[in-house]
Amino acid sequence: MSKKAQTTIEVEIHGTTYNVRGGQDPEHLRQLADYVDQRMNEVASMTSTISTTKVAVLAALNIAEELFRSRSGRDETKDELTERMTSLAGELERVLDA
Repeated sequence: MSKKAQTTIEVEIHGTTYNVRGGQDPEHLRQLADYVDQRMNEVASMTSTISTTKVAVLAALNIAEELFRSRSGRDETKDELTERMTSLAGELERVLDA
């Protein structure tokens, strides 16, 4: 049984450099990292938190929200997603700061 070759690339996400390894095409890995970076930067610009961990959790929640909506077949406009993301960010900040 042959194993899929692992590729390691260096990417930057929210100001930190990571070595990411995967069986995917390096360009695909780069696109994934760019998307996560974009989402984290969007969340960071909408919240007052400076904690990278909190920003990552908020970004992960927003990406999960996109995934769930995609699976259910309900597409939202970018404005609706931004509004929802802002709402979720506020709720999570209140809970994490409590």
